[in-house]
This record gives sequence, structure tokens and C-alpha cells, in this order.
Amino acid sequence: MFDKTLGKWLDASGPEADVVLSTRIRLARNIAGINFPGRTLPEDQERVVDRVEAILQRLSIFAPERFLRSRRLTPLQTAYLVERHLASLEFASAGTSRALFVGPDEILSLMVNEEDHLRLQTLTSGLDFNAPLRELQGLDEVLGAGLGYAWSDQFGFLTACPTNLGTGLRASVLIHLPGLVLTREIEKILRGALQVGLAVRGLYGEGSQTKGNLFQVSNQVTLGKSEEEIIEVLTKITAEVVGFERKAREYLVEKLHTEIEDKVMRADAVLRAARLLNGDEAINLLGVLRLGVTTGLISRPSLKLINELMILCRPATLQVYYDREMPAPERDAVRSELVRARLAIT
Repeated sequence: MFDKTLGKWLDASGPEADVVLSTRIRLARNIAGINFPGRTLPEDQERVVDRVEAILQRLSIFAPERFLRSRRLTPLQTAYLVERHLASLEFASAGTSRALFVGPDEILSLMVNEEDHLRLQTLTSGLDFNAPLRELQGLDEVLGAGLGYAWSDQFGFLTACPTNLGTGLRASVLIHLPGLVLTREIEKILRGALQVGLAVRGLYGEGSQTKGNLFQVSNQVTLGKSEEEIIEVLTKITAEVVGFERKAREYLVEKLHTEIEDKVMRADAVLRAARLLNGDEAINLLGVLRLGVTTGLISRPSLKLINELMILCRPATLQVYYDREMPAPERDAVRSELVRARLAIT
């Protein structure tokens, strides 16, 4: 699990991948007859983990090394899972007995005993909800049949947070919006998203900061809406934002060509020559490089490589990649070396 492989969602193969890095769908589920994780006894938390593992063991996607119990995870490994968008910030800080299952290519994953007993997740490249949702529903049916979900005829699936009642579905896109940021249109666009019931957050969701002009846009409410309605609204709004972003990029290239080209070339030069790069600087420069590639100002590197470097440059991922813990100054030197090496072969 903790090796040098990267998730398929980073390969820039999906629809609208020039703007949308990834699509994520999560389903919140709880087991009938057991208190929510925040109110369960330690022995009940362990029982939930054991029951989930027993069901997963029957599936072809299961591998023992991919079922990770929290007591066996180091703080560095937990931070790595958050950086890879496989675990949430709440999962990392929760005091319950937790577990995480990660399927092949990181497409399907499952958090156990986060805010809810189960958080099923699918993560795919580009703007693509329908096929991933069907795959997630298949896993959901298997787990539901074996565990027995907490359900109300009035409210639907019962969840720890009232905003997840109903379908328990949270859908989000990780979207790159440098054009709207540079043209100062971003606040208007984000306000519009909020007005139609969407939440806009930073790179790692609620409570995180925006870096590299990357934003997470997701639905806020599930009660009273079907899965199809939630997906339809988010797809429609995301498509509109993608259109606005592309127009903003066109404007920048047409009206401010020299300034934007200079910005891109400087970012490229620093990334290829720097001997020290901190994590925030790296992701911000890579975001500018991504703008250059998607507008045709430069032809290399590939979006796939840029996406991968955005993850590899994060502190915990970098240390796991090199299989050793490093103080911040050493990370800055190693990060710059990694970036230079990867860019040199493009």
C-alpha cells in the first residue's frame, strides 16, 4: 500500500481533465443497532471493523495489505492517506478504532468509524459521475446486505450529521481555476455556487486551505434529494464553471499574453532549476505550469505528470515515497531534486 504507485485518478484521462482533476463520490452509512462512532464503546468500534473486514474478504478486490487498521498506522502514514485523498482530516484526528480499505488503483476506498460507521468512496479522473456511482452502488449493496444499514422510512439513511440524511451521498470535484483567480472573477463564481447549495473548500476539503488554485466543490444537503438529482445539479454547475474557466484562460492568453507567458516560463524555470522547494511553493508553481500546458503556452510536461507531482510534493507523500522521515529542510532539498528529475525526462 505504501509504495511508489499513484492512483489512476491522477492520469488526466477523464472528461474535462484540463480543468477538473478528479471526481469523488462518498456514501455515508451506519449499521443498525450500533451507536454512531462518536458514541460507541471501544469494543463496538472494533466489532464494526471486524464485520466490515469479514465482508470485504469475500470480494475479488480485497487484499490484506490494503485493509489498514488505525492502530497499525503511523502518524506519517495517516497524513499520507489524507494527502492522497483516501482519508479525511476527521479520520486522521478521530480517537475511535478506525480502518481504511483501499482498492486497486485507489478507485474504490472505504473509511470505517470516521464520522459514520462507513464512508464509501470512489475517485476518478476528470468530470465523470455516472460510471463511478454505479460501481460504488455495487459495493454499497454488498455491504448493506451483510451489515444491515440504519434506515428510516421518513428520512432515508441515518447519519451522524443531519446534512447527510437521506441518500448519504456527497459528490465533489477537484477543480483547477487559475484563469478565474487571475481575472478576479473567482469570488463571483464561488458565490454563485453557494447560492445553489454547493460548498466550496480547499484542496483537502472542509477546514483546509486553497493551494495551487485548486478548489473542491461539493453538494451540501442530501435530504429530500435523490442521488440522480444531486449528481445532475453538481454536473451542471461544474460544467458551467469549466466553461467560465476556459473563457478566462482564453482572455488571459489573448489580452495578457506576454504577462501570462512570463509567469508560466518563470514557474517552469524555477521548478527545473531550484535546489530548495517547500510544499506550498511547489504546488503553486505546478499550478501555474498546468495553466501553461492547458493554454498551449508550453507543450510539456504532460498533465498526468503535473497532477502526480502535485501529490508527490506533499510532505507525508514525499517521505513515504523515499521511505524515510525527513525534517523540513531536507524535504525541501529532496522535493526539488524529485521535481527536477521528473521534469528533465519530459
